[in-house]
Amino acid sequence: MTRAYFVTVALFVLAFSFAFASDPSPLQDFCVALKNSSDSAVFVNGKICKDPKLAKADDFYFGGLNIAGNTENIFGANFTPVTVDQIPGLNTLGISVARVDYAPNGQTPPHTHPRATEVIVVLEGTLYVGFITSNPDNRLFTKVLNKGDVFVNPIGLIHFAFNVGKTNAIAIAALSSQNPGLITIANTVFGSNPPINPDVLIKAFQLDRNVVEHLQKLF
Repeated sequence: MTRAYFVTVALFVLAFSFAFASDPSPLQDFCVALKNSSDSAVFVNGKICKDPKLAKADDFYFGGLNIAGNTENIFGANFTPVTVDQIPGLNTLGISVARVDYAPNGQTPPHTHPRATEVIVVLEGTLYVGFITSNPDNRLFTKVLNKGDVFVNPIGLIHFAFNVGKTNAIAIAALSSQNPGLITIANTVFGSNPPINPDVLIKAFQLDRNVVEHLQKLF
């Protein structure tokens, strides 16, 4: 086989690897999600579209990110998403946004977005942020962010943010998916439904049975 053949195959594979790195590209101007379509027998990778002729400006609008979220919870933080569920016009566009509010010492605990890279922009306060690379290196990348700073969390990697300032903090997160998904590690592992067999978690985390059972009750 010629060298040109191998180059062609390599470029073909590379093109497909980029094609599946984020939500599929739209094939029309927009595809406004049809609300209350869950009972439909048709399944698509996204949401079913309404007739484009019936689209209106409100399908592309959301108001309210100026309103602070309630941070009176165990984590001292509040996540206000603006995904395709809030803006039907985001359907197939491969992007969403969220406001995150942090009380002092508040945090978004270690979590992942299985379908999106996240770009976080600090509007107020000081955040300690970071992400961890996949096995086997598990490298930790961290940064202290102040107002106006930007940080990127690559798709699928575990990441976190912690308010290290003495005042409330606000951040805007942009995500490369209309439906990025959210997997909070502790909640998922210790709060699954039904619960994971404690023997699995005892061995996986090298914890005492009492600790595992306490965490499962907690989450």
